[in-house]
Amino acid sequence: MIFLAIVGIVILLLAVWLISSYNGFIRLRNKSEEAFSAMDVSLKKRYDLIPNFVETVKGYAKHESQTLEAVIKARNQAVSSTTPEQKIANDNALSGTLKSLFALAEGYPDLKANQNFLSLQNQLSRVEEEIAGARRYYNGVVNKYNTKTEMFPGNLVANLFGFQRKPLYEVNSDAERENVKVSF
Repeated sequence: MIFLAIVGIVILLLAVWLISSYNGFIRLRNKSEEAFSAMDVSLKKRYDLIPNFVETVKGYAKHESQTLEAVIKARNQAVSSTTPEQKIANDNALSGTLKSLFALAEGYPDLKANQNFLSLQNQLSRVEEEIAGARRYYNGVVNKYNTKTEMFPGNLVANLFGFQRKPLYEVNSDAERENVKVSF
C-alpha cells in the first residue's frame, strides 16, 4: 500500500513537472512570436518610409540610380519574406543598402538641406531605434527559449513535443559589420 502511494506521488510529481515544462515552452514560444510580431510592425513602418525617402533622394541624385534601385529591390525582398529566417536575412540586406543610401546623401548638400529629406531621415532614424529595441527584446526572449530547449531536463520535453530552436536576429556577414566607406 505504501509502495503504491509512493509510486502514485512520483507519477503525480512527474505529471506536474511535465505539464509545467510544457506550459513554459508554450509561454516562451508565444512571447517570441509576439516579439517578432512587434519587430515586424516596426519593419513595416520602415518599408513604408523607404519609397518616399528614395523618391526624395532621386530628385537630387538622378545619376545614382543603381544605388536607388538596389534599395528598392532589397525593400521588396524584405517585404515579401515569408519565414522568420528569410525576413532576418532580407532585412540585413536592406540595412546594408540603406547605409549606402545615407552615404550617397552625404555627397549632396542641397539634399541634406531639404526639409522633406530631413523629416524622412528623422522618421527613419526613429524607426531604426524602434527596430533595434524590438530586436534586442526578440533576441532576449528567443535566447531564453533556445536555452530551455537545449538544457536538461527541458530538452527532454522539447524533444518529446517537437519544440525547435528559433533563429536569433543577427548580423550575418562581415561586410554588414563594416562601416560604409564614403568617397567623393
